[in-house]
Amino acid sequence: MKYNFKILRLLSLLLVLIISCKNEFVVESNNVKIAFIADIHLLDIYGEFTDTDYKGVKNPITQKYNTIRTMKAQLHSTRLFNENYFAFIAALEDVVKRGIKLVALPGDFSDDGQPLNIRALRRIMDEYSVKHGILFFAITGNHDPAKPFSKDAGKFDFLGEGGKQLAIVSSNKLIKSESKSELSPIITADIMEWGYKDIMNELTDFGFFPRRNYRYWETPFSDYTYASFTFKKARESSLLENRTYEISNHNLEVPDVSYLVEPVDGIWLLAIDANVYVPKVKVSGERNNSNDFGGASIGYNNVLKHKKYLFDWVEKVVEEAEKRGKTLIAFSHYPMVDFNDGASSEMKELFGVENMQLSRVPEYRVAELFADAGVQIHFGGHMHINDTGVSTSKKGNTLFNIQTPSLAAYIPGYKILSVKPKNIMEVETVVLDDVPNFNELFPLYEKEYQHLKEVGDDQIWNRDILKSKTYNEFTQWHLKELVRLRFLLEDWPKGFTQAIMTSTGSDLLLSAKEGDNSDQIKSVLKENQLNIEDFNEWNGFDMVYDFYRLRGADELAIPLIGLKRLQQYSFVCEQLKQTGNTSFQLWAKIFEKASKGQPANHFRIDLNTNSIVRIYP
Repeated sequence: MKYNFKILRLLSLLLVLIISCKNEFVVESNNVKIAFIADIHLLDIYGEFTDTDYKGVKNPITQKYNTIRTMKAQLHSTRLFNENYFAFIAALEDVVKRGIKLVALPGDFSDDGQPLNIRALRRIMDEYSVKHGILFFAITGNHDPAKPFSKDAGKFDFLGEGGKQLAIVSSNKLIKSESKSELSPIITADIMEWGYKDIMNELTDFGFFPRRNYRYWETPFSDYTYASFTFKKARESSLLENRTYEISNHNLEVPDVSYLVEPVDGIWLLAIDANVYVPKVKVSGERNNSNDFGGASIGYNNVLKHKKYLFDWVEKVVEEAEKRGKTLIAFSHYPMVDFNDGASSEMKELFGVENMQLSRVPEYRVAELFADAGVQIHFGGHMHINDTGVSTSKKGNTLFNIQTPSLAAYIPGYKILSVKPKNIMEVETVVLDDVPNFNELFPLYEKEYQHLKEVGDDQIWNRDILKSKTYNEFTQWHLKELVRLRFLLEDWPKGFTQAIMTSTGSDLLLSAKEGDNSDQIKSVLKENQLNIEDFNEWNGFDMVYDFYRLRGADELAIPLIGLKRLQQYSFVCEQLKQTGNTSFQLWAKIFEKASKGQPANHFRIDLNTNSIVRIYP
């Protein structure tokens, strides 16, 4: 069946308009709750293409057709591609149960900005807007759009019949003789990567453009004030041709879809488009050619160089918010504060500046500029981690950066901000443990596994992942396999990896042999109700995996790791710092810092005193 998406879109918009006119979105301004759902990376697993008869691969249990990526692809990626579809629905259902009416999406809401996936995102948000009166506010990430202008694209690792790999691309030109696809490719325009213009045309109702029920709306390029605001002026200002900036020395104009919105009285949401697509050394000279640009994954470090006007705009917004007694909450795709719990320098020394995603760590100058501009609280995504960063400028201004976990990685969840009276902010992390239907695709992965086994794949994934009982457990398996199949191979120094992976916990504990200190160590262990045999229950890989769990979930990983195991790791780190091995010393410091971060589960921020305290269950 082929859909007329223009007609469906008009009907959807009409229904939203009728509902919003009939029943104004009502939120109590003295106790506003906002859900932040980041890095959904939505792939329409039930999607039907508009220009081909290909239906997907048939699930033998549900009898439904699915368009999904392979498990092998998922376990080599920092994000899931398929199961996050169910996680998004589960998160929205949880939002509905809690009565939350405002939902912000800090970027990477799509797999790569493909028409198939952007349309699915819109359909889902339209449904929850109409049925439950939810207002959505999105901002772009480096995957939506992947490049500033639309381009041909595709993936070569979709799952096809018989568990084989299938290419789905938007142009025959992308098919190369060295392609790994095992089946005849599918050609469809629905898998191309949309740029700003096409994505914005589809997502008009989700913050990017003004709506009549917004109290206020502007962009960095608007020429009106709060006092002179009208809907007509806002609509003219919102046109994409009025929202571009020029990349210095390249004569290339790129859209910037940042905006400020007042959805309910007294609350200002500042959505910052921190995407910066740096031009390549040689450009085509053509207008709107995405091949002239690199990706935007670096974030604010490139904003410092190419979008300085954003800092001036933010400062102006803050002044106006203070003048009018508005509560300002900023969100964007990228972190504004170092997210490595102060261990970035040690990580650069041990792993190298290009590994462990260290190029994405924002410079101190980023936090300083935003803090001095007056931003106090910011929600970010991008890193797929749960974290809280606090940075104070030389002038004494403090910025709280709250990293929202991804729905597509460990630990899966979202954040709820409760705006309390007197500048008190309460933040709660909701972990998605039980997600209905998360294992629906497992029969298809079974076929893939059997095929990989038959062909003798040298990087076959661990089948035990299909025994996962919950979505949370499934994402832990995803992380564990990602560490084994990718991270250890790409990011870690080979000599150090071999040394730590072949060691038991007791080997690491006794590694500092300045004379024979084993008796002394055993005595200290006994005082702490531990014995050396406890350290034989785990090895170097377990410690590395738990480091990644701490990095992904912060304090939420502690119950899963266990206090006793963390105590053992602490003893090991103390010993490793005493060795003559520089790598072991650095590793110990990195692990210790990962174990001791700011509150990141449920906490309260007092913006009057710039203090943060945990809220215990």
